[in-house]
Amino acid sequence: MPSLGGLLKKRRTKDSQTLSKELGAGSSPTAAQTQTSPNVADHHHHHHHPQQHSHQSSNGPDASHSQQSASDHPNPSAASQPTTEGQPAASMQAAAVPQASPSGHSSPGLQHQGSHQSNVASIHNIIHSPQPGAAGHSSSGAHGGAQQTQQRSETRTTKGKYSLDDFTLQRTLGTGSFGRVHLVQSKHNHRFYAIKVLKKAQVVKMKQVEHTNDERRMLNRVRHPFLITLWGTWQDSRNLYMVMDFVEGGELFSLLRKSQRFPNPVAKFYAAEVTLALEYLHSQQIIYRDLKPENLLLDRHGHLKITDFGFAKEVPDITWTLCGTPDYLAPEVVSSKGYNKSVDWWSLGILIFEMLCGFTPFWDSGSPVKIYENILRGRIKYPPYLNPDAVDLLSQLITADLTKRLGNLHGGSEDVKNHPWFAEVTWDRLARKDIDAPYVPPIRGGQGDASQYDRYPEETEAYGLPGEDMHGHLFPDF
Repeated sequence: MPSLGGLLKKRRTKDSQTLSKELGAGSSPTAAQTQTSPNVADHHHHHHHPQQHSHQSSNGPDASHSQQSASDHPNPSAASQPTTEGQPAASMQAAAVPQASPSGHSSPGLQHQGSHQSNVASIHNIIHSPQPGAAGHSSSGAHGGAQQTQQRSETRTTKGKYSLDDFTLQRTLGTGSFGRVHLVQSKHNHRFYAIKVLKKAQVVKMKQVEHTNDERRMLNRVRHPFLITLWGTWQDSRNLYMVMDFVEGGELFSLLRKSQRFPNPVAKFYAAEVTLALEYLHSQQIIYRDLKPENLLLDRHGHLKITDFGFAKEVPDITWTLCGTPDYLAPEVVSSKGYNKSVDWWSLGILIFEMLCGFTPFWDSGSPVKIYENILRGRIKYPPYLNPDAVDLLSQLITADLTKRLGNLHGGSEDVKNHPWFAEVTWDRLARKDIDAPYVPPIRGGQGDASQYDRYPEETEAYGLPGEDMHGHLFPDF
């Protein structure tokens, strides 16, 4: 949609421009390898949807939906925290748990092999904590002490921290119009990360400088179990580099396509984790604006990680920018009205609908304009197989009336969490990742296993080449 300033992303297919998924390991890439001792934790997430267009993310290469985010490990310098491989995590809370020393991934625990059908859990998995001793889980607290708080703030300083010499490039995880995402291995701690490489000339040409800087800025200030972690950035004469978690489990979008649609308990599990992530972002005055399956990654334990913060923006009051994925745009965005955090709750409703039905409520095989017309018309046909509580929740999220939209009312996110559809969810346990996920990706944890990602032709242009930097001044924080 050139007429929209290049903000709308291409069709929601594998070749669309969503270089957003970031995968993760848990400690600073440059931290030296050290002996590990008990207690480690990691976390991950992502999602993608077909037949749709999405807005270019700030991160440049809205490269494919293959880059993931994984661990919510405290900051890169948390290498000092010893942990013993195989021990259950002291806490699954992302930002809080010190990732084991930079020596290696914590034990992935028992991974379920086989088709995802065998891993689809009943409602039991959403209500109850995992069995004692289950690898990668713990019923202990979330955040940790002062040392972790200090480490978290230290992580925020990432400018100039890394360079290409710190990593060994493995394979491409995703591609897009601005660049691509690579799986890399740190030469220092030997862990695996995802590096998003954005071509500065393309970012400038597509008028995505502001979005790219916003993405870096937003990722640099957020820390949450269900959000991708940014470890650092740098730039050379031609490219921008963003070091993120490598999230091994792949995109939720891929799982949804294989399943066609999710059972009610499974959709509820993922929706609940997204709800907690949105609640956190909104508490930081940040609107996400690009919620969809393509931007949700699955960690090794099956928990979600939201990636691609290209459209995230700090908005204390209202904003008017038209950006996002057509199928997920709220009517106030389509009609060019000022909007606020309410748009994320609308998108949550669209996401839940898509997970339960396998398609979005306003989708049209024609042009995005037809989708916009459907959104403004606001007519939704709910399939008869939907749970009545789900229909009630959806009708209160996917409503053009902002005085009735859940999440936008006086009770805020609590109104969403207290809805009957979420009645079985124990929110505190979920926030600690102290609940079994309905599906555990069949991956070999800690070995750079990218089998859940599609293969892409590798980049032929070398990185780090010397030359005149025409655009470096536009990206002062990299």
